[in-house]
Amino acid sequence: MGFKSGFVSIIGRPNVGKSTLLNSLVGQKVAIISDKPQTTRHRIRSVLTTPQAQIVFVDTPGIHKPKHRLGQMMVDSALGTIGDVDLILMVVDADKASGPGDEFILEKLKGTKTPVILVINKVDRVEKPQLLPLISFFSKQFDFTEIVPVSARTGENLDRLLPLMIGYLPEGPQYYPEDVVTDQPENLILSELVREKVLWLTRQEVPHSVAVVIDEVRDGEKGVKVIRATIYVERDSQKVILIGQGGEMMKQIGQKARVEIEKTLGMKVFLELWVKVKPGWRQNERALQDFGFDRQG
Repeated sequence: MGFKSGFVSIIGRPNVGKSTLLNSLVGQKVAIISDKPQTTRHRIRSVLTTPQAQIVFVDTPGIHKPKHRLGQMMVDSALGTIGDVDLILMVVDADKASGPGDEFILEKLKGTKTPVILVINKVDRVEKPQLLPLISFFSKQFDFTEIVPVSARTGENLDRLLPLMIGYLPEGPQYYPEDVVTDQPENLILSELVREKVLWLTRQEVPHSVAVVIDEVRDGEKGVKVIRATIYVERDSQKVILIGQGGEMMKQIGQKARVEIEKTLGMKVFLELWVKVKPGWRQNERALQDFGFDRQG
């Protein structure tokens, strides 16, 4: 059998562990992870190359009921992958009951000729007998090609999932060199790493009103990469939270983001962050374009 290659879309409700699954399969961090839903705003294309195959993963935003223009764009982006790929992974949470979000996704999958593997994630959080009713339930809802329980966090059963995926891919060329793990622009990756630290460190009020724009990336002295970025929020109160008392919150965000960026780039980094208020940017078409959300996919 010849070399196989193809595109695999990872879809599911927010916070089911799609990005963790992607990072575990690819073997390094290419999508930001947070315990808050709707972390991924862009389709993140990541590449896994083995001697037998090359898989181009498309990690999509969590499918949810949108409350603003940005949310609608995120959902459209996720659903837009269904007809464009060779295989779909629908990820569900073993630790949570199925809900309207899963029903909505299953409805959208009806009629697709693309093979769909159901990935039941977070099995490390439940007793194994609890999986049986979940498997039975989803088996009745849709004719899945395969159903695979996994833990993206611990790696459980990923060694079974990977060959199954390769089995459903067509024979084809190697699209990317072996050392490529993502085709996303550097600025997008850098902005997402900064935004991840905002998600981790700030209160519920702030996270999803945040956009990060990379203003400058240049080579500084002594091999240090200089990066300047602006964090945009929608309200003055959010800006106050982000800066923190005596600038402490901004200092923490900057320190943690710098460590992550240095790990990603493999070099020393000087990171400078600013915070600006742009009221209602998630509903503003021009702002969404300026922040790069019209270029998803």
